[in-house]
Amino acid sequence: MGLLYIRSMAQILITGGAGYIGSHTAKALAAQGHGVVVLDNLATGHRDLARWGEFVQGDVRDATCLDALFGSRNIDAVVHFAAMSQVGESVLRPLEYYDNNVRGTLSLLAAMARHGVPDLVFSSTCAVYGPPFEALLTEDHPIAPLSPYAHSKRMIEDILADAAQAGGLRFLALRYFNAAGADPEAETGERHTPETHLIPLVLQAALGQRPGITILGQDYPTPDGTCIRDYIHVCDLAQAHILALDHLRRGGGCGAFNLGNGLGASVREVVNAAAEVTGRAIPVTMGQRRAGDSPRLVGDATRAREVLGWRPRYADIREIIATAWRWHSQEHARNAGG
Repeated sequence: MGLLYIRSMAQILITGGAGYIGSHTAKALAAQGHGVVVLDNLATGHRDLARWGEFVQGDVRDATCLDALFGSRNIDAVVHFAAMSQVGESVLRPLEYYDNNVRGTLSLLAAMARHGVPDLVFSSTCAVYGPPFEALLTEDHPIAPLSPYAHSKRMIEDILADAAQAGGLRFLALRYFNAAGADPEAETGERHTPETHLIPLVLQAALGQRPGITILGQDYPTPDGTCIRDYIHVCDLAQAHILALDHLRRGGGCGAFNLGNGLGASVREVVNAAAEVTGRAIPVTMGQRRAGDSPRLVGDATRAREVLGWRPRYADIREIIATAWRWHSQEHARNAGG
């Protein structure tokens, strides 16, 4: 992209760095020569995806672990991914989400303050926004979370703003839309148990790992009747985190930024694109609408482009799916012993 990221080499702590977006960010930072320390409790992360930098198994709620980590390494900044992130699960287990996400962040911030680490990039979500969702969502859209997961992210954003106002902390909160795709070299990718994201589910159907895909609702007020979402490639998200670190380390101001392509693809379009990319039939059945699903969620990332200089490289949904297909095909072959 022709940009200089983090002008001097830095030592970056990535919490949750053995997960999907965290592992891609660790690879991108390491590729630029930065020191990377990954902290992950492996509750949902994967040890084999923590391949870049030093790995420390531990929990952000463990003050002793954090003090040992910060005390023995010259950490310059933190990228904070560590969180529970399933919307439906958060409705059933809200206290666990508040404990893990909110208390975990408070513990991390306290350790950063004790050890004089000022800069934090926070993994937030577009789920902090509330209805209506018809237009492109900007950062000024009403904040009205609809789940405990989203509430926890909104609470953390408020905590970060208060801490920054009090002094000693600089932060950016990055509000993702739908992370998708995988490392083009297929060295890391999306691996969730259970899997809930559309593109991996569709590709599992293409691989014969599930009988097909169920489209939940076909009567939404969209061109083909199915929900529209904004898919952003995970490598573009990783680059946004690096640009956010650069912004903070240059003395840039705090705030929140949307990360999305601003385009949107419907469920039917994703299924059709996956069939085209894989060359395989994907059985589809139609189901009822899922409660709470919005017809359209598409973000306006103008602020990130203007302030951070962020330019997503992957806009075509087929190109995004193609990178995911390479990863999932490789995973399938490995698990099958091929």
